[in-house]
Amino acid sequence: MQPIDAVGRLREAINSHSAQRVADCFTADYRAEVPHRPTDSFTGRGRVLANWTLIFTRVPDLQARVVRTAVSGSEIWSEWEMSGTSLEGLPALMVGPVVMTVRDGRIDWTRFYVSPVPPLSS
Repeated sequence: MQPIDAVGRLREAINSHSAQRVADCFTADYRAEVPHRPTDSFTGRGRVLANWTLIFTRVPDLQARVVRTAVSGSEIWSEWEMSGTSLEGLPALMVGPVVMTVRDGRIDWTRFYVSPVPPLSS
């Protein structure tokens, strides 16, 4: 398995709406860095499962798209766009880059910059 395969596997897991499938894309000792919201940084696959369970509860039809990628060894730079409809019936959009490394076919570290996009006012 090539490191880039981890991106496609994650996108497919998100689009399946299975938090467990998403969590299975990460190593047990996975480290997430969120530079623009440092208190959201965390370690562990269990937290991935909890986070995605909440995300799928709030946006049950969420769909992910990878806009572009660049690979250097085990490091992957990717740009993501995730969209759906919230439980309140409002459009939900999250976009941004994710830098990740892969170990043994699973994501073991990320710098996560994906953020919600506020709805445009009319």
